[in-house]
Amino acid sequence: MPGKRWQDHYTRRAQRENYPARSVFKLREIQQRHRILKEGDAVLDLGCSPGSWLLYAARCVGTSGAVLGIDRKPVSVELPAHVEAVVGDVFEPPAAVLQRRFHALISDMAPDTTGSAVVDVARSEALAEMALHLAGQVLHPGGSFVCKVFQGQGFQKLVQSVRTAFDAVAVFKPKSSRKASRELYIIGKGKR
Repeated sequence: MPGKRWQDHYTRRAQRENYPARSVFKLREIQQRHRILKEGDAVLDLGCSPGSWLLYAARCVGTSGAVLGIDRKPVSVELPAHVEAVVGDVFEPPAAVLQRRFHALISDMAPDTTGSAVVDVARSEALAEMALHLAGQVLHPGGSFVCKVFQGQGFQKLVQSVRTAFDAVAVFKPKSSRKASRELYIIGKGKR
């Protein structure tokens, strides 16, 4: 069944737990290991559709916190009152993003893939660089940063850029990432 080929235990578990995608388990692993989201935090979620990271972040920050997501695609899942999703492009962020300050910026953005590893990695790196640029604009001092990027030629340069902006940096591949995936997450804590 072509539509079911990517279904695995993470996909089925996400469905059972009412998350729209298996990606929730990547953020959950990051949170368990690095504690980037805290009760009462304001969180910006880049590439938030279909909404799994929004919902998980909302649970972590509680109703005293707030989560704002941005994606080129609308989010169709029902969101709690303290969560908002806007349609927009990170390369031209809407005022709703730029006029606020956040304790954490999380990004599970991925490019529309072409099948060319070189092109896909370059596009992923461009998204990650934009996420880091936005973090510089909207994160409170001491804030946290999580960003997915496809590992490629510019990966170490990107990690170094995060090291320049944050006190502590880690590179992490969650167990819930597919083995064949080139995705890694760069985590920055303590924005300077």
